Amino acid sequence: MNIKIFASGSRGDVQPYVALGRGLQAVGHRVTVLGATDFEGLVRGHGLDFIATSESLEAFAQQLQVEGGNMVKILSAQAKAAQELARRAAAEGLKACGDADLILGGLGGIFTGAAIAEKLDIPFIQAYLYPFAPTREFPSVLTPLPQTPLTSWANGLTHQLARQMMWQSFRGADSKARTEVLHMPRAPVWGPFGWLGEHSPLVLYGYSPAVLPPPADWDARSHVTGYWFLDPAADWQPQPELLDFLAAGPPPVYIGFGSMASREPRETAEMALEALRRTGQRGVLYTGWGGLHKEDLPHDVFMVGSTPHSWLFPRMAAVVHHGGAGTTAAGLAAGVPSIVTPFFADQPFWAQRVFDLGAGPKPVPRRKLTAENLAASIQAAVSDTVMRKRAATLGARIRAEDGVTAAVTLIEQAVSNRTVPGSHHKIPG
Repeated sequence: MNIKIFASGSRGDVQPYVALGRGLQAVGHRVTVLGATDFEGLVRGHGLDFIATSESLEAFAQQLQVEGGNMVKILSAQAKAAQELARRAAAEGLKACGDADLILGGLGGIFTGAAIAEKLDIPFIQAYLYPFAPTREFPSVLTPLPQTPLTSWANGLTHQLARQMMWQSFRGADSKARTEVLHMPRAPVWGPFGWLGEHSPLVLYGYSPAVLPPPADWDARSHVTGYWFLDPAADWQPQPELLDFLAAGPPPVYIGFGSMASREPRETAEMALEALRRTGQRGVLYTGWGGLHKEDLPHDVFMVGSTPHSWLFPRMAAVVHHGGAGTTAAGLAAGVPSIVTPFFADQPFWAQRVFDLGAGPKPVPRRKLTAENLAASIQAAVSDTVMRKRAATLGARIRAEDGVTAAVTLIEQAVSNRTVPGSHHKIPG
Protein backbone atom coordinates (compact mmCIF):
# COMPACT_ATOMS: atom_id res chain seq x y z
CA MET A 1 0.00 0.00 0.00
CA ASN A 2 0.90 3.63 -0.41
CA ILE A 3 0.36 5.09 3.07
CA LYS A 4 0.36 8.76 4.06
CA ILE A 5 0.82 9.71 7.73
CA PHE A 6 -0.23 13.12 9.01
CA ALA A 7 2.09 13.88 11.95
CA SER A 8 1.75 17.23 13.68
CA GLY A 9 3.12 18.68 16.90
CA SER A 10 6.44 18.68 18.72
CA ARG A 11 9.19 16.09 18.25
CA GLY A 12 7.66 13.92 20.96
CA ASP A 13 4.39 13.93 19.00
CA VAL A 14 5.98 13.24 15.60
CA GLN A 15 8.58 10.64 16.52
CA PRO A 16 6.13 7.79 17.31
CA TYR A 17 4.59 8.16 13.84
CA VAL A 18 8.04 7.89 12.31
CA ALA A 19 8.49 4.66 14.24
CA LEU A 20 5.13 3.39 13.00
CA GLY A 21 6.01 4.44 9.46
CA ARG A 22 9.28 2.51 9.63
CA GLY A 23 7.41 -0.57 10.79
CA LEU A 24 4.99 -0.30 7.87
CA GLN A 25 7.78 0.30 5.39
CA ALA A 26 9.69 -2.72 6.73
CA VAL A 27 6.87 -5.03 5.63
CA GLY A 28 6.74 -3.61 2.12
CA HIS A 29 4.56 -0.51 2.18
CA ARG A 30 5.56 2.89 0.88
CA VAL A 31 5.23 5.52 3.61
CA THR A 32 5.23 9.31 3.40
CA VAL A 33 5.06 11.49 6.51
CA LEU A 34 3.41 14.91 6.22
CA GLY A 35 4.40 17.49 8.84
CA ALA A 36 6.27 20.66 9.75
CA THR A 37 9.64 21.50 8.23
CA ASP A 38 11.29 21.07 11.67
CA PHE A 39 11.14 17.30 11.27
CA GLU A 40 12.18 16.69 7.68
CA GLY A 41 15.64 15.58 8.82
CA LEU A 42 14.17 13.23 11.40
CA VAL A 43 11.80 11.62 8.90
CA ARG A 44 14.23 11.30 6.02
CA GLY A 45 16.99 10.19 8.39
CA HIS A 46 14.93 7.11 9.10
CA GLY A 47 14.34 6.32 5.45
CA LEU A 48 10.81 7.67 4.97
CA ASP A 49 9.53 10.14 2.40
CA PHE A 50 8.53 13.57 3.69
CA ILE A 51 6.26 16.38 2.54
CA ALA A 52 6.09 19.70 4.39
CA THR A 53 2.60 20.90 5.27
CA SER A 54 3.72 23.85 7.43
CA GLU A 55 6.72 25.95 8.28
CA SER A 56 8.57 25.62 11.59
CA LEU A 57 6.36 24.80 14.55
CA GLU A 58 9.20 25.83 16.84
CA ALA A 59 8.67 29.44 15.85
CA PHE A 60 4.93 29.07 16.40
CA ALA A 61 5.43 27.46 19.82
CA GLN A 62 7.65 30.34 20.90
CA GLN A 63 4.68 32.66 20.45
CA LEU A 64 2.40 30.65 22.74
CA GLN A 65 2.49 31.25 26.48
CA VAL A 66 1.94 27.72 27.74
CA GLU A 67 3.45 27.95 31.21
CA GLY A 68 0.16 29.13 32.70
CA GLY A 69 -1.52 25.96 31.46
CA ASN A 70 -4.76 27.71 30.41
CA MET A 71 -6.02 25.43 27.64
CA VAL A 72 -8.82 27.81 26.58
CA LYS A 73 -6.36 30.69 26.01
CA ILE A 74 -3.92 28.41 24.21
CA LEU A 75 -6.61 27.10 21.86
CA SER A 76 -7.74 30.67 21.20
CA ALA A 77 -4.20 31.71 20.27
CA GLN A 78 -3.83 28.68 18.04
CA ALA A 79 -7.13 29.42 16.29
CA LYS A 80 -5.88 32.84 15.18
CA ALA A 81 -2.90 31.31 13.39
CA ALA A 82 -4.66 28.17 12.21
CA GLN A 83 -6.32 29.41 9.01
CA GLU A 84 -3.20 29.73 6.87
CA LEU A 85 -1.77 26.55 8.38
CA ALA A 86 -4.98 24.68 7.51
CA ARG A 87 -5.03 25.98 3.94
CA ARG A 88 -1.44 24.89 3.30
CA ALA A 89 -1.92 21.53 5.00
CA ALA A 90 -5.01 20.87 2.88
CA ALA A 91 -3.34 21.93 -0.36
CA GLU A 92 -0.13 19.97 0.20
CA GLY A 93 -2.00 17.05 1.67
CA LEU A 94 -4.39 16.81 -1.26
CA LYS A 95 -1.49 16.72 -3.73
CA ALA A 96 0.37 14.16 -1.65
CA CYS A 97 -2.58 11.83 -1.16
CA GLY A 98 -3.67 11.57 -4.78
CA ASP A 99 -1.97 8.17 -5.07
CA ALA A 100 -2.64 7.03 -1.50
CA ASP A 101 -4.37 3.80 -0.54
CA LEU A 102 -4.59 4.68 3.13
CA ILE A 103 -4.28 7.80 5.29
CA LEU A 104 -3.30 7.60 8.94
CA GLY A 105 -3.24 10.34 11.55
CA GLY A 106 -3.79 11.29 15.15
CA LEU A 107 -4.98 14.51 16.71
CA GLY A 108 -3.03 16.54 14.15
CA GLY A 109 -4.65 14.66 11.27
CA ILE A 110 -8.27 14.14 12.17
CA PHE A 111 -9.39 17.37 10.54
CA THR A 112 -7.26 17.85 7.42
CA GLY A 113 -6.37 14.19 6.96
CA ALA A 114 -9.92 12.98 7.47
CA ALA A 115 -11.30 15.64 5.11
CA ILE A 116 -8.89 14.55 2.38
CA ALA A 117 -9.78 10.91 3.00
CA GLU A 118 -13.45 11.81 2.69
CA LYS A 119 -12.89 13.72 -0.55
CA LEU A 120 -10.78 11.00 -2.17
CA ASP A 121 -12.80 8.12 -0.67
CA ILE A 122 -9.68 6.68 0.98
CA PRO A 123 -9.80 4.82 4.33
CA PHE A 124 -8.59 6.90 7.27
CA ILE A 125 -7.10 5.09 10.27
CA GLN A 126 -7.07 6.99 13.53
CA ALA A 127 -3.79 6.57 15.43
CA TYR A 128 -3.47 8.45 18.72
CA LEU A 129 -0.80 8.79 21.38
CA TYR A 130 -3.37 9.13 24.16
CA PRO A 131 -6.99 8.03 24.70
CA PHE A 132 -9.39 10.05 22.58
CA ALA A 133 -12.61 8.06 22.22
CA PRO A 134 -15.21 8.85 24.91
CA THR A 135 -15.33 6.53 27.90
CA ARG A 136 -17.12 6.49 31.23
CA GLU A 137 -14.05 5.15 33.03
CA PHE A 138 -11.95 8.34 33.24
CA PRO A 139 -12.17 12.00 32.16
CA SER A 140 -10.78 13.30 28.89
CA VAL A 141 -7.03 13.80 28.73
CA LEU A 142 -7.70 17.22 27.19
CA THR A 143 -10.28 18.49 29.66
CA PRO A 144 -9.46 21.80 31.35
CA LEU A 145 -10.90 20.31 34.55
CA PRO A 146 -8.61 18.71 37.18
CA GLN A 147 -7.57 15.16 36.33
CA THR A 148 -9.61 13.50 39.07
CA PRO A 149 -12.12 10.65 38.70
CA LEU A 150 -15.72 11.75 38.26
CA THR A 151 -19.00 9.86 38.10
CA SER A 152 -19.35 7.76 34.96
CA TRP A 153 -21.77 10.12 33.24
CA ALA A 154 -19.57 13.13 34.02
CA ASN A 155 -16.46 11.35 32.73
CA GLY A 156 -18.24 10.77 29.42
CA LEU A 157 -19.31 14.39 29.26
CA THR A 158 -15.72 15.66 29.62
CA HIS A 159 -14.75 13.85 26.41
CA GLN A 160 -17.52 15.59 24.49
CA LEU A 161 -16.55 18.92 26.07
CA ALA A 162 -12.87 18.53 25.16
CA ARG A 163 -13.67 17.49 21.59
CA GLN A 164 -15.87 20.51 21.10
CA MET A 165 -13.31 22.90 22.63
CA MET A 166 -10.74 21.61 20.17
CA TRP A 167 -13.11 21.52 17.21
CA GLN A 168 -14.65 24.95 17.73
CA SER A 169 -11.20 26.54 18.01
CA PHE A 170 -10.26 25.12 14.58
CA ARG A 171 -13.70 25.10 13.00
CA GLY A 172 -13.22 28.38 11.10
CA ALA A 173 -9.86 27.31 9.69
CA ASP A 174 -11.21 23.88 8.80
CA SER A 175 -14.20 25.39 7.01
CA LYS A 176 -11.99 27.64 4.89
CA ALA A 177 -9.68 24.76 4.01
CA ARG A 178 -12.60 22.52 3.05
CA THR A 179 -14.46 25.11 0.98
CA GLU A 180 -11.57 27.08 -0.55
CA VAL A 181 -8.95 24.34 -1.06
CA LEU A 182 -10.73 21.00 -1.06
CA HIS A 183 -13.98 22.34 -2.59
CA MET A 184 -16.09 20.38 -0.15
CA PRO A 185 -19.03 21.32 2.05
CA ARG A 186 -18.24 22.56 5.53
CA ALA A 187 -18.01 19.91 8.24
CA PRO A 188 -21.07 19.55 10.49
CA VAL A 189 -21.42 22.11 13.25
CA TRP A 190 -20.33 19.52 15.84
CA GLY A 191 -17.30 18.42 13.83
CA PRO A 192 -16.15 15.42 11.78
CA PHE A 193 -16.48 12.93 14.62
CA GLY A 194 -19.65 11.39 13.20
CA TRP A 195 -17.91 10.76 9.87
CA LEU A 196 -14.95 9.23 11.67
CA GLY A 197 -17.23 6.95 13.64
CA GLU A 198 -18.81 5.63 10.46
CA HIS A 199 -15.86 5.57 8.05
CA SER A 200 -12.66 5.11 10.09
CA PRO A 201 -12.19 1.33 10.17
CA LEU A 202 -9.51 1.09 12.86
CA VAL A 203 -8.44 3.15 15.89
CA LEU A 204 -4.93 2.58 17.23
CA TYR A 205 -3.52 3.87 20.51
CA GLY A 206 0.27 4.04 20.74
CA TYR A 207 0.75 3.70 24.48
CA SER A 208 1.20 0.79 26.85
CA PRO A 209 -1.73 -1.13 28.32
CA ALA A 210 0.45 -1.47 31.43
CA VAL A 211 0.21 2.31 31.78
CA LEU A 212 -3.46 2.62 30.86
CA PRO A 213 -5.57 -0.46 30.03
CA PRO A 214 -8.23 -0.03 27.30
CA PRO A 215 -11.63 0.92 28.74
CA ALA A 216 -14.26 -1.79 28.68
CA ASP A 217 -16.73 0.49 26.88
CA TRP A 218 -14.58 1.08 23.77
CA ASP A 219 -15.69 -0.63 20.57
CA ALA A 220 -13.98 -3.47 18.71
CA ARG A 221 -12.16 -1.09 16.36
CA SER A 222 -10.03 0.31 19.19
CA HIS A 223 -6.69 -1.28 20.12
CA VAL A 224 -4.04 -0.22 22.66
CA THR A 225 -0.90 -1.57 21.03
CA GLY A 226 1.99 -0.50 23.25
CA TYR A 227 4.26 2.48 22.63
CA TRP A 228 5.68 3.23 19.19
CA PHE A 229 9.34 3.67 20.05
CA LEU A 230 11.91 4.91 17.55
CA ASP A 231 15.51 3.73 17.82
CA PRO A 232 18.24 6.34 17.28
CA ALA A 233 19.39 6.77 13.70
CA ALA A 234 22.07 4.28 12.71
CA ASP A 235 24.76 6.98 12.45
CA TRP A 236 23.95 8.69 15.76
CA GLN A 237 26.69 8.84 18.38
CA PRO A 238 26.64 10.56 21.80
CA GLN A 239 28.94 13.49 22.46
CA PRO A 240 32.29 12.31 23.85
CA GLU A 241 32.00 15.07 26.47
CA LEU A 242 28.64 13.66 27.60
CA LEU A 243 30.11 10.16 27.87
CA ASP A 244 32.97 11.54 29.95
CA PHE A 245 30.54 13.37 32.24
CA LEU A 246 28.40 10.28 32.80
CA ALA A 247 31.46 8.17 33.57
CA ALA A 248 32.82 10.72 36.06
CA GLY A 249 30.22 10.14 38.79
CA PRO A 250 26.91 8.60 39.86
CA PRO A 251 23.86 8.75 37.56
CA PRO A 252 22.62 12.34 37.29
CA VAL A 253 19.08 13.75 37.27
CA TYR A 254 17.76 14.86 33.88
CA ILE A 255 15.80 18.13 33.79
CA GLY A 256 14.17 19.27 30.56
CA PHE A 257 10.82 20.53 29.36
CA GLY A 258 11.00 19.50 25.72
CA SER A 259 9.29 21.87 23.31
CA MET A 260 7.65 23.90 26.09
CA ALA A 261 9.18 27.34 25.53
CA SER A 262 9.89 29.39 28.65
CA ARG A 263 9.40 33.14 28.89
CA GLU A 264 12.22 33.25 31.46
CA PRO A 265 14.82 30.69 30.35
CA ARG A 266 17.61 31.88 32.64
CA GLU A 267 15.34 31.82 35.69
CA THR A 268 14.25 28.30 34.75
CA ALA A 269 17.89 27.20 34.59
CA GLU A 270 18.66 28.86 37.93
CA MET A 271 15.71 27.08 39.55
CA ALA A 272 16.89 23.72 38.21
CA LEU A 273 20.45 24.32 39.39
CA GLU A 274 19.28 25.35 42.85
CA ALA A 275 17.14 22.22 43.17
CA LEU A 276 20.13 20.06 42.20
CA ARG A 277 22.37 21.91 44.67
CA ARG A 278 19.88 21.38 47.52
CA THR A 279 19.72 17.65 46.85
CA GLY A 280 23.41 17.15 46.11
CA GLN A 281 22.63 15.58 42.75
CA ARG A 282 24.52 15.78 39.50
CA GLY A 283 22.38 17.00 36.62
CA VAL A 284 21.83 16.94 32.88
CA LEU A 285 19.89 19.96 31.59
CA TYR A 286 18.17 19.98 28.22
CA THR A 287 17.99 23.20 26.22
CA GLY A 288 14.76 22.38 24.35
CA TRP A 289 13.18 25.11 22.24
CA GLY A 290 14.84 27.89 24.20
CA GLY A 291 13.62 26.77 27.62
CA LEU A 292 16.98 26.45 29.40
CA HIS A 293 20.15 28.50 28.95
CA LYS A 294 23.12 28.75 31.28
CA GLU A 295 26.54 29.90 30.18
CA ASP A 296 28.55 28.98 33.26
CA LEU A 297 27.44 25.65 34.67
CA PRO A 298 28.93 24.03 37.77
CA HIS A 299 31.22 21.08 37.18
CA ASP A 300 28.52 18.57 38.20
CA VAL A 301 25.94 19.75 35.62
CA PHE A 302 26.05 19.10 31.87
CA MET A 303 23.83 20.73 29.24
CA VAL A 304 22.66 18.75 26.20
CA GLY A 305 20.79 19.49 23.03
CA SER A 306 18.66 16.95 21.20
CA THR A 307 19.67 13.51 22.49
CA PRO A 308 17.65 10.30 22.06
CA HIS A 309 15.71 9.72 25.27
CA SER A 310 15.90 5.97 24.74
CA TRP A 311 19.68 6.20 25.15
CA LEU A 312 19.87 8.97 27.75
CA PHE A 313 17.09 8.24 30.25
CA PRO A 314 18.23 4.74 31.36
CA ARG A 315 21.52 6.37 32.39
CA MET A 316 19.75 8.82 34.73
CA ALA A 317 18.81 8.52 38.42
CA ALA A 318 15.48 10.24 37.66
CA VAL A 319 13.98 12.39 34.91
CA VAL A 320 12.19 15.72 35.30
CA HIS A 321 10.00 16.62 32.33
CA HIS A 322 6.78 18.27 31.14
CA GLY A 323 4.68 15.14 30.67
CA GLY A 324 4.37 15.10 26.90
CA ALA A 325 3.25 11.72 25.58
CA GLY A 326 6.57 10.86 23.97
CA THR A 327 8.76 11.98 26.86
CA THR A 328 6.52 10.24 29.39
CA ALA A 329 6.80 7.04 27.36
CA ALA A 330 10.59 7.25 27.29
CA GLY A 331 10.79 8.02 30.99
CA LEU A 332 8.59 5.09 31.97
CA ALA A 333 10.37 2.70 29.61
CA ALA A 334 13.72 3.69 31.14
CA GLY A 335 12.59 2.27 34.46
CA VAL A 336 13.62 5.29 36.53
CA PRO A 337 11.27 7.61 38.48
CA SER A 338 9.68 10.46 36.52
CA ILE A 339 9.06 13.88 38.08
CA VAL A 340 6.38 15.43 35.89
CA THR A 341 5.69 19.17 35.85
CA PRO A 342 2.83 19.50 33.35
CA PHE A 343 2.08 22.63 31.35
CA PHE A 344 -1.19 21.94 29.47
CA ALA A 345 -3.14 19.60 27.13
CA ASP A 346 -2.58 15.88 27.84
CA GLN A 347 0.37 16.53 30.14
CA PRO A 348 -1.61 16.70 33.44
CA PHE A 349 -3.24 13.38 32.53
CA TRP A 350 0.09 11.59 32.06
CA ALA A 351 1.50 13.29 35.15
CA GLN A 352 -1.34 11.86 37.22
CA ARG A 353 -0.93 8.41 35.66
CA VAL A 354 2.79 8.35 36.57
CA PHE A 355 1.91 9.23 40.16
CA ASP A 356 -0.97 6.74 40.36
CA LEU A 357 1.31 3.98 39.07
CA GLY A 358 3.83 4.76 41.79
CA ALA A 359 6.54 5.58 39.24
CA GLY A 360 7.05 9.17 40.36
CA PRO A 361 6.19 11.72 43.06
CA LYS A 362 3.05 13.83 43.08
CA PRO A 363 3.15 16.15 40.05
CA VAL A 364 3.60 19.89 40.43
CA PRO A 365 2.16 22.07 37.63
CA ARG A 366 4.81 24.15 35.89
CA ARG A 367 3.23 27.42 37.04
CA LYS A 368 3.69 26.30 40.67
CA LEU A 369 7.18 24.86 40.32
CA THR A 370 9.86 26.30 42.62
CA ALA A 371 13.38 25.30 43.51
CA GLU A 372 12.07 24.12 46.88
CA ASN A 373 9.32 21.80 45.67
CA LEU A 374 11.44 20.58 42.75
CA ALA A 375 14.18 19.67 45.23
CA ALA A 376 11.65 17.80 47.38
CA SER A 377 10.46 15.83 44.34
CA ILE A 378 14.02 14.99 43.28
CA GLN A 379 14.89 13.84 46.78
CA ALA A 380 11.87 11.54 46.84
CA ALA A 381 12.66 10.13 43.39
CA VAL A 382 16.26 9.25 44.18
CA SER A 383 15.70 7.93 47.72
CA ASP A 384 12.28 6.21 47.78
CA THR A 385 13.14 2.53 47.24
CA VAL A 386 9.51 1.49 46.72
CA MET A 387 9.04 4.12 44.02
CA ARG A 388 12.25 3.14 42.31
CA LYS A 389 11.27 -0.55 42.33
CA ARG A 390 7.83 0.22 40.88
CA ALA A 391 9.38 2.36 38.17
CA ALA A 392 11.85 -0.40 37.30
CA THR A 393 9.14 -3.07 37.19
CA LEU A 394 6.90 -0.95 34.97
CA GLY A 395 9.82 -0.13 32.69
CA ALA A 396 10.57 -3.82 32.20
CA ARG A 397 6.94 -4.52 31.26
CA ILE A 398 6.93 -1.68 28.73
CA ARG A 399 10.23 -2.76 27.17
CA ALA A 400 8.82 -6.27 26.71
CA GLU A 401 6.05 -4.91 24.49
CA ASP A 402 6.37 -4.23 20.76
CA GLY A 403 3.78 -1.61 19.96
CA VAL A 404 4.96 -0.99 16.40
CA THR A 405 4.70 -4.64 15.44
CA ALA A 406 1.29 -4.92 17.08
CA ALA A 407 0.01 -1.87 15.19
CA VAL A 408 1.46 -3.00 11.88
CA THR A 409 -0.07 -6.45 12.37
CA LEU A 410 -3.52 -4.94 12.89
CA ILE A 411 -3.19 -2.88 9.72
CA GLU A 412 -1.82 -5.89 7.81
CA GLN A 413 -4.72 -8.02 9.02
CA ALA A 414 -7.10 -5.34 7.82
CA VAL A 415 -5.49 -5.41 4.39
CA SER A 416 -5.40 -9.20 4.24
CA ASN A 417 -9.02 -9.59 5.30
CA ARG A 418 -10.15 -6.57 3.27
CA THR A 419 -11.98 -5.40 6.36
CA VAL A 420 -11.13 -4.54 9.95
CA PRO A 421 -12.71 -6.42 12.87
CA GLY A 422 -15.56 -4.31 14.17
CA SER A 423 -16.04 -2.51 10.83
CA HIS A 424 -17.56 -3.17 7.43
CA HIS A 425 -15.31 -0.66 5.67
CA LYS A 426 -13.16 -2.11 2.88
CA ILE A 427 -9.47 -1.31 2.53
CA PRO A 428 -7.66 -1.61 -0.80
CA GLY A 429 -4.74 -4.01 -0.96
